[in-house]
Amino acid sequence: MNVLFEEDGAFKAGVVLSDQNTSLQVELPSGKRAKVKAASVLLRFEQPTPAELIAQAEQAAAEIDSDFLWEVSADGEFGFEELAADYVGHKPAPAEAAGVLLRLHSAPIYFHRKGKGRFRKAPPEILQAALAGLEKKKQQAALMERMVDEMKQQRLPEELRPLLTQLLYKPDRNRLETKALEAASAETGLSAARLLQQCGALSDTHDYHLGKFLFEYFPKGTDFPGVEIPDPPADLPVAEVQAFSIDDAHTTEIDDAFSVRTNADGRMLVGIHIAAPGLGIGVDSALGAIARQRLSTVYMPGRKITMLPEDVVDRFTLAAGRTVPALSLYLEVAADLRIVGHTTRIEAVPIVANLRHHDIEPLFNSETLAAGLAAFPYSDELKRLWELASVLEAGRGAAGQQNRKDYTYQVDWEIPTPQGPGRIEIGERPRGSPLDTLVAELMIVANSTWGRLLADAGIPGLYRVQTAGKVRMSTVAGPHEGLGVDCYAWSSSPLRRYVDLVNQWQLIAHLRGEPAAFAPKSAELMAAMRDFELTYAAYAEFQRGMERYWCLRWLVQEDVAQTEAQVLRESLVRLETVPLVMKVPSLPPLNRGQRVRLAIDQIELLEAEARVRYLELLDSSSPDGALGDEEGGE
Repeated sequence: MNVLFEEDGAFKAGVVLSDQNTSLQVELPSGKRAKVKAASVLLRFEQPTPAELIAQAEQAAAEIDSDFLWEVSADGEFGFEELAADYVGHKPAPAEAAGVLLRLHSAPIYFHRKGKGRFRKAPPEILQAALAGLEKKKQQAALMERMVDEMKQQRLPEELRPLLTQLLYKPDRNRLETKALEAASAETGLSAARLLQQCGALSDTHDYHLGKFLFEYFPKGTDFPGVEIPDPPADLPVAEVQAFSIDDAHTTEIDDAFSVRTNADGRMLVGIHIAAPGLGIGVDSALGAIARQRLSTVYMPGRKITMLPEDVVDRFTLAAGRTVPALSLYLEVAADLRIVGHTTRIEAVPIVANLRHHDIEPLFNSETLAAGLAAFPYSDELKRLWELASVLEAGRGAAGQQNRKDYTYQVDWEIPTPQGPGRIEIGERPRGSPLDTLVAELMIVANSTWGRLLADAGIPGLYRVQTAGKVRMSTVAGPHEGLGVDCYAWSSSPLRRYVDLVNQWQLIAHLRGEPAAFAPKSAELMAAMRDFELTYAAYAEFQRGMERYWCLRWLVQEDVAQTEAQVLRESLVRLETVPLVMKVPSLPPLNRGQRVRLAIDQIELLEAEARVRYLELLDSSSPDGALGDEEGGE
């Protein structure tokens, strides 16, 4: 006697060795013996052999049309042998019955199981829905196969074109297009971005990196909604000064300017004038909401995304030839350069000049100051301000950083290159130049003085606090140990940073004797502080990433095959030609500051990575005198 039974979802046949009523001892065609429960037996037969039965049943099942079988089956519950008898028109042979069983079991959308060997046909509406779903899956499988084949042949499927941004930066793995891209990436061994680039979907690596940032932080685009441009107050007193600003050539958001009036006895009245958009932009206005959302201007080589609309910036920027609203801090400076008093005013300030670094630094630098400064416009004012700044710097206990470097990035977008639009020029200038010292020290004075003014008045502000080496934001005044001041509230860049605009609103309210926009323990102020910290850090990280990209692009542009670098630590070095930090796996153990020559084997702009190789040790000196941190001295 032979039996057909079900075990672990599979149908098996074997020879019965013993029958104990509730269980059987069965020998399978493989020779293996198994104990089978009597309830699991579906069919008992003499002929054919178990192996032949399974083979014949599989052949018979393959010849049965599921649609036809569904048509001839009864509406109620039935056993497979009953249906087999109706299907063949006579008492079914064991192989015929088993063939129907296999077909029923393999067509779950047509027949629903109701027990061992028992089934019920699917209701017509459920069957039609299941068949439609099955057909859809077949079509999707065919579509996916076609898309994968096209990408493997470096052609972009049309279905992917409208989804490129999502596929690159936030793929939805439930979408067929994403699954096709991932499958093609796996088969080609390429990243999704690299594969799409080969398919012609990414023509500009710069736009790829910029697009990733915009997708996350500017999903609705960088354009501003239409807003009314506020007019500054018309009744402000006009300051009796001739103010000038000091910025690089590309600065349009000119936040700060200076003025100097010198008495015959050597005493000075130094004016630090900060643009005052807070006089025209309300906290709850549409422009206030825009600034709250963006929180800061985004900087990158060749471009920027401003916090405020350009026409609003133009209305309040400290442009030469205009008299503009400003928050002015006047420092009363004794002949020995001690600050003996200060006053803050809301006023309109005449701006007579916008001095630019590239024009002034050749005339005003450490060498020209030591040799005796030649006369040029504002030379006397700059010299007196620098002397004051030097005293202020020493008073803070700050050490100069003349050995460090800053870098400028200029992109000419009109020049095409093999890597895409834009030719990059990277320039360097010493950090801690007299101009830098002048501006930095006067900004520190303004930010610390106004921070203390708010704190003493019991008005909350947004402070930068540094204790135990950690910098954080706070709504309560605290020391900034790195700067050597007892409090420091960013207030000098209200056109570019929301924190500064908030502090300006608070200062204006205090000076006018009005209620402050943000009360003590304000939830809105705390939320703005947290959002600013996170966003400002993300913007800075993006800026560093884009500077890295342009440094790599400069190496490609200039066809640099070898370069010198200084060791930072272990396998990490900083190039001397451009401010680029990279890993050199082949670097031998060397000391910090030692100079090496490297070979640049490959640069991947899409990944913003380079493969470099150690060539030789040059010497142990450090041309910069100080290597600074590992991110280019930020």
